[in-house]
Amino acid sequence: MSKAVWLPVIWMMLAVAASRWLQANYRSAADQVDGNPIQRNIFLVLLGIGLVVLFQRKQRVIALLRVNGPLLVFFGYCLISVIWSDFPDIAFKRWIKAVGDIVMVMIIVTETNRTAAVKRFLARTAFLLIPLSVLLIQYYPYLGREWKPQDGRMVFVGVTGDKNMLGVICLLFGLGFLWMIIQQLRLDKKFRNKRKLAAHGAMLLMVFWLFARANSMSSFASFALASGLIVATSFRKFARKRTLVHVYAVGAVCLAFTALFLPDIGLVKTLGRDPTLTGRTELWHEIIPLNTNPLLGTGFESFWMGDRLDKIWAIHWWHPNEAHNGYLEVYLNLGWVGVFLLAIVIIAGYRSAVRMLAWDPEAAKLRIAFIMVGIIYAFTEAGFRLLNPVWICFLLAATALPRPIVRRAPRIATTGEEVITPQVDLSESQAENVYR
Repeated sequence: MSKAVWLPVIWMMLAVAASRWLQANYRSAADQVDGNPIQRNIFLVLLGIGLVVLFQRKQRVIALLRVNGPLLVFFGYCLISVIWSDFPDIAFKRWIKAVGDIVMVMIIVTETNRTAAVKRFLARTAFLLIPLSVLLIQYYPYLGREWKPQDGRMVFVGVTGDKNMLGVICLLFGLGFLWMIIQQLRLDKKFRNKRKLAAHGAMLLMVFWLFARANSMSSFASFALASGLIVATSFRKFARKRTLVHVYAVGAVCLAFTALFLPDIGLVKTLGRDPTLTGRTELWHEIIPLNTNPLLGTGFESFWMGDRLDKIWAIHWWHPNEAHNGYLEVYLNLGWVGVFLLAIVIIAGYRSAVRMLAWDPEAAKLRIAFIMVGIIYAFTEAGFRLLNPVWICFLLAATALPRPIVRRAPRIATTGEEVITPQVDLSESQAENVYR
């Protein structure tokens, strides 16, 4: 495992906590335009180091890019959309930062042992963010909690900037620790690492403790549905039948959509939530007409700036800077073309993850879970947005991997000498037969 895995860890930590600890809270539209120089410089340094790392792995990077056409087209269109943005220079800077998300993901998946790199990435980030959030909430309330002056309500934020982001880190890292615990339990007792089981179990308990205080229903519902998928695909008979995997994934997405957007059924009220999704539906009706170019959008990350932002903030005291819906966010910035390209990325990533069940089922089930989380979480939050932890994990899961290389085990001759058989490069269908 190379030390380069620390780069995605630091990037993810900044994505979670930079808006709070680096003082990036914007109070006016002008602040949005000026940006935060501290954040910008830190992210540029990390991006530069990441590009150097990828250049040293150029053969693996080229092989990776060849099988990720949908992602390249999507990011390419994001770059082109800078042309018709009202703020092209700012949109271009944000696109560069968005490229950093994919660079960090590529550092992880170009490691020699991808699965171990994913584990290290999730564990290192979580071991820093989760216990610190518990510490601040429990013992330093002036840092770990916030009081809303509008209604005097107290919310728990931990190391993050708001309760929704606290729910996000519980969602993503909770799934990661559940996945790692199941992997350990599937081993024979004499091969289990009890220290890892104890550590991961303790972290999962902290995640549930934070879930109870974050009160983020979107994150908890996504965690419940995705964790069910991870548990189900841990049974080999279930994982081998792709139809069952499709039924579960599609059923979970449909259940979440029904609960949120079909008020006649009343699932939201049953859970004690506002049918307007805490004012989100009202906001959606107000911002959709502000997109003057439905086909192409306002340009990459350009909607929430200028006169549009001033007009929205004049109406809402809570100063929204996102649509609180990932698909609507993409529509506002990239239009219907962007939504279509995003749909292709989702479908291609999901197909790649499901196919991976044939030759690496342990890694595949986490990939499918993260893709499902991205789809469901985006119903009520802008999950498909740069520097969003959900978006980073979605990219990690949706990035297709080069076809597997299966090495035959060395054959020992009768004389005792080892006979080396040549490496065999198999297609996915051939690898699936080998696995079976």
